[in-house]
Formats: sequence, structure tokens, C-alpha cells
Amino acid sequence: MKNLLYIVFLFVFVSACSTKPENKPYSWDDDLHQRLLTDFCLTESQVKDYIRKYIPDVTDEQMRQWEASNALECMVLDGEKRYFRNAGPNLFRVDSACYDIKIAKEGTALSGSEKVNKENLPEVITAVKKENKAIVAPKRMRVTYTLTVDTNAVPAGKLVRCWLPYPRTDQARQRDVKFISASEPEYVFSPQECRHSTLYMEKRAVQGEPTVFSETFEYTSCGEWHNLCAEDVLPYDTTAALYKEYTAEREKHIVFSPRLRELAAKLTAGETNPYLKAKRIFRWINDHFPWASAREYSTIENIPEYVLDNRHGDCGQVSLLFITLCRISGIPAHFQSGFMMHPRAWNLHDWAEVYFEGVGWVPVDQSFGIPAFARNADEEYFFLGGIDSWRMIVNTDYGMPLVPEKKYPRSETVDFQRGEVEWEGGNLYFPQWSYHMDIDYLNSVSYTHLTLPTKRIV
Repeated sequence: MKNLLYIVFLFVFVSACSTKPENKPYSWDDDLHQRLLTDFCLTESQVKDYIRKYIPDVTDEQMRQWEASNALECMVLDGEKRYFRNAGPNLFRVDSACYDIKIAKEGTALSGSEKVNKENLPEVITAVKKENKAIVAPKRMRVTYTLTVDTNAVPAGKLVRCWLPYPRTDQARQRDVKFISASEPEYVFSPQECRHSTLYMEKRAVQGEPTVFSETFEYTSCGEWHNLCAEDVLPYDTTAALYKEYTAEREKHIVFSPRLRELAAKLTAGETNPYLKAKRIFRWINDHFPWASAREYSTIENIPEYVLDNRHGDCGQVSLLFITLCRISGIPAHFQSGFMMHPRAWNLHDWAEVYFEGVGWVPVDQSFGIPAFARNADEEYFFLGGIDSWRMIVNTDYGMPLVPEKKYPRSETVDFQRGEVEWEGGNLYFPQWSYHMDIDYLNSVSYTHLTLPTKRIV
């Protein structure tokens, strides 16, 4: 009997010790750590290999100097110095001496979007003056947007939830949105009041196959330009609901820190006209913060402060800096984003809108800034009160809830563009899926159809 009891006890003890621990509960700190590991994925040796293309004899001392100035972005994770995935290319955008070295070797050229806009901006300006209206030069497009979850990223039979970007139907310069089809028989559009416009679908994962979601739609995008003059802008009604909402702080990327308050006061000192204040802010950001590839927004505590600290920013980062400085200066402003749809140059893109009393809301593309090709004053400040014809507006704010609600934190917690995917086991982060866009330019002879490459964020 004693032997039997001993055997039973031993069996229970061994079973208890060998029992697998329960799944670890979700932790944002753990999630953030993994996101940082994904973004900061290069060794010093790998970064040096890139730099040597332009500076063959790069030294350790130079590396430390660039790191100290934040021109070469790195951080210590798990006790190891790791470099941002685009640290090398960004160095030659941010550091003026490195920039000059690269330009001396390769020269300069207009980007794909600049080549398109060099033709489109005069088209928009001429049409506005001729037709005496601000919204002109329509471009109609048919788009098929596809999101593909990697094979076996989700266990077979498990439900995958997907939110795809969809063009807004409440914007004056974005018209005649027409839904064509979706990959799944059941789908849900977000309500118009939702700040992120989405098409939601569900699908069960199949063993050995990718999980694919797609949508097809048509819409018309127009250019917009306001030939602004300081005398056209009236004093604000500071008691109005619009003024109060869009001159207020908003966590966590529109924060009126002492540093930003001081900067706004310095930039607008002695000026009372809202348009001229905005013009000073726009010009200063344009002149001091070159475009550079951005780390994922979800890993940044305060984006405008990040721009100031690192002396560069991508489209959304400089837009949020512009918006924050405008709001501090008493100018209503808000975030807008979606895609730039320029033929052969489409990409995710963010911009802003500001409100001028007597004029209304006008677009501002801080990232496009002062065009390199500008031939006159109208073109020079076109993007302060104007925007080209090649856009798809998806969002009218940042960091707002999705509909239906997402269970886990989004891959992109600030913006919504590429889409979002999750299953019961957690969020599916960018390396686990890719996105692709086919665009038919329906009223353009030059760009009838473009199949654009699949994009994956790693």
C-alpha cells in the first residue's frame, strides 16, 4: 500500500513540475521591446558597410560623433548597441557634411512625386485662377488594395481580423467614392464619423496558405489651392467650438511643452496675422528638418520633441510638429493622412489642414514643403494652402479607435494607412504581412495602369 501511495505521489509531483506554464499575459512593455528590436536591427559593422560606399575610411571616432549628434540613430537593447534599420541612408540626409559627400558623388535629381508635381502644380494653379474655385484638376483612379498575411503566421482554423484603408466620403476634394468588390462576402465599413476610414473583414487561416484580404474601389481626387493673402484672414472667434477643439493639446503627440511653447513664441514674435504666423512656422520647419526615414511611430513617446532632438522627420513627424506649433500660436490645425498616389511614386503620406477665419480649412503639406522645382512665388508656397491632385484621404486625425474595435494595440498606434491585422493570440506586426496596390488611372493617358510592388516593413 505504501508503495502504491508513493507511486501516486511521485506521479502527481512529476506532473505538476512538468506542466507547461500558462500563456504569458499581454504586456505593452514587452510588445514595445519587440518593436524596437525590429526597428533597430543593424550592427555597427553593417552600418559601416553602407557608410563606406561614400566614406571608405570611416573611423570609430566619426561614428561616435554622428551618434552624439543624433545623425546616426542607435540605442542599447538587451545590453547591445543596435542601429536603426535605415541609419546609414539617414546619416547622408541629416548630416550636412555627409549630404555634400553623397551629392558630390551622385548628384541630385527630382523624386518621382516631384516630377509629377512639376506638371500638376501649374495645372492646379492655372485652373484655380481660370475657374475661380479652389478645388480643381480631378484625377479618377481605380484601386485594388491587397493585404497578405504570411503563411502559417496564424494557426490553421483561427479567425484573422483585418482592417483595410478606404477612401473617405466626407472630404470636398475627394469625390464619387465607389465600392467595387471585396475578397470576403461579409464586410463592414466604418461609420463616416470615424476618424480612420476602414473596410473590415474576417477570414480563417488555412494551413500552408497565406491569408489574403483585398478590396477594389474607385474615387476621384482633386487638387486644391488657395491663393492666400494676409488680408484675407480675419481674427478668430476664440469662443467657437472649432477654435477651442483645434487649438487644444491632444495626447500624446500634440503637447504644449515649455520647449515647444518657447519655440512657437520665438518663431511668431511680433506677428499677429495667423497666415503670416503659419508661414513662418512652415518655412522654419522646411529649412531645418530634412526628410529622413522614420522609426515606427508607436515606439516614439512624443513625435514633435523627437523631431527637434533628432533634427529630421518624415511626413507625419514634421506635420505633427507643424500642427503643435500652430495650435500653441492660436491657429486651429489638425492631422490628415492616407496616401500620395502619384504615378510610379505612390506611398504612405501625412499632411495637415489649418483653419483661417474668412477662408476655411486649407491643406498644408509640410513634408513637401518648398518644392525644389518652384519657378515662382505661387509654386514656392503652394503647399501652404494647397495640395496636388494625387491623394487618397483615409484619416482626419491620429490615434483614434477603429471600428469594429481592435482587441490588441495597433501595429501603427498613431496613423492608420497600411492596414491592421490581429487574431485571438495577438496583434500581427508588420514583418508578418505585406501590402500591395494596383492602380488604374482612369482619366490619364500617360499612366493607364500601374501594378505597384508589394511592400513589407521589416
